[in-house]
Amino acid sequence: MTDEYADLHRPAYTADLLVAALERNLDKPALYLGDVVLTGAQMRDQISRFAQALASLGVGKGSSTAMLSKNRPEVLISMGATMISGCRASALNPMGSFEDHTYIVDDAEIETLIFDPRFFEERAAQLKAASPTIENVLSLGPSEVGIDILALAATFEPQPLRTADVGPEDPSSMVYTGGTTGKPKGVVGSYRSGAALNQIQMAEWQWPDEPRFLICTPLSHAGAAFFIPTLLRGGALVVLPAFEPAAVLEAIEKYKISATMLVPTMIYLLMDHPDLARRDVSSLETLFYGASAMSPARLKEGIDKFGQIFFQFYGQTECGMTIAVLRKEEHVADNPERLATCGRPVPWLDVKLLDDDLHEVPQGELGEICVRGPLVMKGYWNKPEETAEAFRGGWLHTGDVARQDRDGFMTIVDRKKDMIVTGGFNVFPREIEDVISAHPAVASVAVVGVPDQKWGEAVKACVVLRSGQTVEPDELVDKVRAAKGSVHAPKSVDFVDELPLTPLGKLDKKTLRARYWQGAQGRLVG
Repeated sequence: MTDEYADLHRPAYTADLLVAALERNLDKPALYLGDVVLTGAQMRDQISRFAQALASLGVGKGSSTAMLSKNRPEVLISMGATMISGCRASALNPMGSFEDHTYIVDDAEIETLIFDPRFFEERAAQLKAASPTIENVLSLGPSEVGIDILALAATFEPQPLRTADVGPEDPSSMVYTGGTTGKPKGVVGSYRSGAALNQIQMAEWQWPDEPRFLICTPLSHAGAAFFIPTLLRGGALVVLPAFEPAAVLEAIEKYKISATMLVPTMIYLLMDHPDLARRDVSSLETLFYGASAMSPARLKEGIDKFGQIFFQFYGQTECGMTIAVLRKEEHVADNPERLATCGRPVPWLDVKLLDDDLHEVPQGELGEICVRGPLVMKGYWNKPEETAEAFRGGWLHTGDVARQDRDGFMTIVDRKKDMIVTGGFNVFPREIEDVISAHPAVASVAVVGVPDQKWGEAVKACVVLRSGQTVEPDELVDKVRAAKGSVHAPKSVDFVDELPLTPLGKLDKKTLRARYWQGAQGRLVG
């Protein structure tokens, strides 16, 4: 085919959707962050200047970039600029350690580091000194370290936004797995998978008209996933510096927030906060949640307090955010079995429950959720063996064990890696957690296997109680025994003030297990 027809069948990629979204909202507010309010036109012009500044430094298609910043407007500007420039973008978690950051910078072969000088000037200097690959260090404002990219961008005049000439399999992002099971792996996203995510979100997710979307998680990690659909719907993003329950409730009331995304731990904190009773949260139409399992008992409590506004998305870094969804009307408050599901697979993907021999399991039987389709990652960065294992048999193996009912709803029993082997029996912690979390005194719970001379592993429940509540350990153990049998009943219960979380708010079972496994050499019996 001649060059004349090269773009004849080119799909719209994420950067194209961003440009279209901004052009649709030139005179409307697109972003609220503190005292800063930016219209679509202002964001478009700032992205243009930023992209030109990057180009003047040799940063463009195929360049590897990393962002290290707390939430501020320039994060989205930078993300937009790297997106339309065709960069392979990564993010460094603002709460990560120097070792965490160094590992990602080295593994991803980062060439350009963009950082917030208010908080990370020293860290940027350390990373530059430690990394052989970093060529550009760019600060979001005046700094003693690197180049002030904002000052450089201000020297350029806005130009029409033009996206880079990329192909569907070109790498667009490098997102690192949470690292709760060892060293994080770089998950390579493509322009194909990014476009698929936005298309499925627009088609399957229940968005309010002209949403006012509140985001209180790191922009560098979740910003694009919600910013583009929000703008395409004619809405605006309201950004908080971080998650703090009182501030979230205040923002919902102040800005008449109609949609937000929270992980279950955040929802629990909102429900238990005294300000909830005095704040007007009636503007909320959709509460998106995901990233980890939510207790059916606490989900019912949430529906009672907020209404039938909950929308669950299920996915993972390797197949972003939307393998299955549980729609608002499918959240039936008096049906705990339904509330325990992760919804039904979206029709845009091929989703099956397979056994270890890659055969589809019968309805109601346990199998691993396996996926094929345009949303699946390219693979793990520089890890061909791990990629081959993840793609065994031509499927993405999620590691999640589930059963499916006759209506297609999938109930995730647990992660394969979280399974406890006690006395030769396989026990999935999620089943125990759902029973314990239904007790009215329990705020949250995590169940792990701990070393045991007799059983190899013993079931331990770590419980956070609600304020002012008490319960005897034996009562919780008896509750599990009655519901699931003696094998599932915890051998011990620890009451703790809080459970360890990853920087993104997910339960960190790796850290929790480490408290009990230090010095132990694997399971003590087969």
